[in-house]
Amino acid sequence: MDSSPAPGGSMNDEVPGSGPSRRSVLRTTAGAAGAGLGLGALGAGPAIAAAPGTASTVDEAAAPARQGRTMAGVPFEGRSTVRVGIIGLGNRGGSMIDLFLALPGVRVVAVCDPVREKTERAAAKVTAAGQAAPAVYANGPDDYANLCGRGDVDFVYVATPWETHFEMAKAAMLGGKHVGVECPVAMRLDELWALVDLSERTRRHCMQLENCCYGRNEMRVLRMAHAGKFGELLHGAGAYNHDLRELMFSPTYYEGPWRRLWHTRLRGDLYPNHGFGPVANYMDVNRGDRVVSISSFGTPALGLAEYRAAHMPPGDPSWKESYIGADRTISLVQTAKGRVIRLEHDVSTPHPYSRINTLGGTKGVFEDYPARIYLEPDHKGHQWGDFAKYADFDHWLWKEHANPPGGHGGMDYIMLFRLMQCMRLGLVPDFDVYDAATWTAPVPLSHASIKAKGAPQAIPDFTRGEWRKARSGVDSVRPA
Repeated sequence: MDSSPAPGGSMNDEVPGSGPSRRSVLRTTAGAAGAGLGLGALGAGPAIAAAPGTASTVDEAAAPARQGRTMAGVPFEGRSTVRVGIIGLGNRGGSMIDLFLALPGVRVVAVCDPVREKTERAAAKVTAAGQAAPAVYANGPDDYANLCGRGDVDFVYVATPWETHFEMAKAAMLGGKHVGVECPVAMRLDELWALVDLSERTRRHCMQLENCCYGRNEMRVLRMAHAGKFGELLHGAGAYNHDLRELMFSPTYYEGPWRRLWHTRLRGDLYPNHGFGPVANYMDVNRGDRVVSISSFGTPALGLAEYRAAHMPPGDPSWKESYIGADRTISLVQTAKGRVIRLEHDVSTPHPYSRINTLGGTKGVFEDYPARIYLEPDHKGHQWGDFAKYADFDHWLWKEHANPPGGHGGMDYIMLFRLMQCMRLGLVPDFDVYDAATWTAPVPLSHASIKAKGAPQAIPDFTRGEWRKARSGVDSVRPA
């Protein structure tokens, strides 16, 4: 899974030539391109975002009957040591293992990747860190199921191509493990409902490891919003605008063309989580408000074909591909309280990196890239203020870990530190399966909306009414 750099942070998993490892593919490219994706369900017409077989309207998507009890507010079981199994050891997983090994009270007991050389490198890191050699699973694309069946794994971390995420999260929960999945957590609406139902039935947490929620700026804005600095919240925006053309056509960066091939299948926002997650937190989505609909629009798909024409030799396999994914998608998300969230996605055209990261209310606005703020009564004269002057609002995690290790400006480490802390102390996680499903729902729904010429698509209430209850989230209280 690719994650985004924080402002000024490292882009070590997104820069060509940053390392020899390639993204692992745990399903063959041929299989991913064909049956099983279920994209026909997103065909012509304004597909409403309900579970299969249920009625809905654009105002309130019907939810299927709950099969278990809610996972909202359910704590982990406390333990002195968290035993971790890692599936996928390419660019993302191969770097995140270093952070797991740097965390107190965490052991990496199993690693999995169909490319054996990657498992060997990962196992060497584990032993070099002074831990026992991990079990290795490298016997084909389905060996992850054997890792998920182990009795000595508490938490499974999934960092693989997108089309594999659902089956791996499912296997982990059925194996009795809590699971964290890089984004997006799944690619289809029925899969999102299935993960919600499975989490509730198995009593295992399934979490979208959305590291941008733990960025320093994002956590500061979150605490300021909760302190009322922005007044009544009105609007926000988030994005994944990141020029990935060179990486998507690189023969070595990804393990195969899996990411580029998604641009031949879906027109919508393929990667909403980095922008959506933080803004959803600001607005207490699933914790007092909820998102109810999405309307999406897309530009023509020209950027990847132009890049191919300029850089790829005749006969390259990419010449057989027809790109339909809009170069830029723009979506408007409405919440139950009437707030508006704008989402953007663009990885196919040249532009500087930006997640936008904006929040506005009745007392002012914050805009990122670059960070700037305007709040009444602090500012006047239509002149932006210095966001650095609000450092007192930094989250306690950033006050205790001012210079965290790892890439993306340290947000990766902060995210894993907090998650493992919650598991060790038996705390409620900062985010849950309902957040995972909500933050990912724009993937299929933006595609459906674009095909329906921007018609609004209902976003399901994955919480089945629990969103009306205020509860804590990423703006957590420091444990005693």
